[in-house]
Amino acid sequence: MTPSLPDWMARLGLQHPLIQAPMAGTSTPQLAAAVSEAGALGSVGIGAYSVDQAQQHIAQTQALTQRPVNVNLFCHQQAAADAEREAAWIRYLAPEFARFGAQPPSQLRSIYATAVGNAALQAMLLAHKPAVVSFHFGLPEPAFIAALRAAGITTLACATTLDEARQIEQAGVDVVVAQGMEAGGHRGAFVPEQDRLMGTFALTRVLAAHCRLPVVAAGGIMDGSGIAAALELGACAVQMGTAFILCPESAASPAYRAELQSERAHHTAITAAISGRPARGMANRLHLLGADYAGDLPGYPMVYDAGKALHQAASAQGHSDYAAHWAGQGAPLARALPAATLVQTLVQELAQARQA
Repeated sequence: MTPSLPDWMARLGLQHPLIQAPMAGTSTPQLAAAVSEAGALGSVGIGAYSVDQAQQHIAQTQALTQRPVNVNLFCHQQAAADAEREAAWIRYLAPEFARFGAQPPSQLRSIYATAVGNAALQAMLLAHKPAVVSFHFGLPEPAFIAALRAAGITTLACATTLDEARQIEQAGVDVVVAQGMEAGGHRGAFVPEQDRLMGTFALTRVLAAHCRLPVVAAGGIMDGSGIAAALELGACAVQMGTAFILCPESAASPAYRAELQSERAHHTAITAAISGRPARGMANRLHLLGADYAGDLPGYPMVYDAGKALHQAASAQGHSDYAAHWAGQGAPLARALPAATLVQTLVQELAQARQA
């Protein structure tokens, strides 16, 4: 039996209770369009782009499909510069750069702008009017949320706790995404130091019981049985990211794909040493370096500036052990299928699981 869709998905004309996670840097217009054309909700993440790059990304996606697509924004609080902390992290990483005959950056930059208070980014989004806009790391200012809703745009926001979900509800957002600690990529916690690392199913059940908003479950869900379980616990839909990394439409590198199909997929861990905010990926050299570091890490995204430079130096010599290969705990279940085929497979598995 196919589950009935929640009202907000039905209004968008979606056919399946499934969202492909935005995955900034890995999702592409081609992936999002293929998922949306298959009746689910495709997503693109623009948090790592300039306004011009983001505009091109959205325009390319909208040229590939007339169906709804979700555009995801980073809403982090801009970290204050701390020259001493940043210099200490650069010194700590210097021997790693030396392994590849490279010099570390002389200083760390804040390479990703937040959407909070970003007038140019907000104006561009309102001009392009994507069907759905979602928020990660927190919420933008109330005026922007109101402007999106006034434009008929459906809004989603990520929560890792009931308190965050209540803030999302009070802000007038339409849907809450319950991100469990199993999820790959960055934790969406508003304040990372307050992250309780709740599991997907516990969080989904708590939010479904105590929050008025529709709940989308995210984290560790890789097949139809996982979707069915989330729906039984009160989710109206699921969001899946790692499941789509091996799709040919994603931007995952050959090294990323190879790792996801190897023993390393069984070993994911959360670290802040790659970007400055906690994120889950396949454990690598930066995970180990972060665990051994005695000091305080610089803020996000300054740490990312160092990590990307180190990855660039290493990858030029064929080493990928510093890459941000994000993956959730369900990574060993990833399948290399075209996006449309994967959506169809998931829908069939869901129907079978609900009939069992």
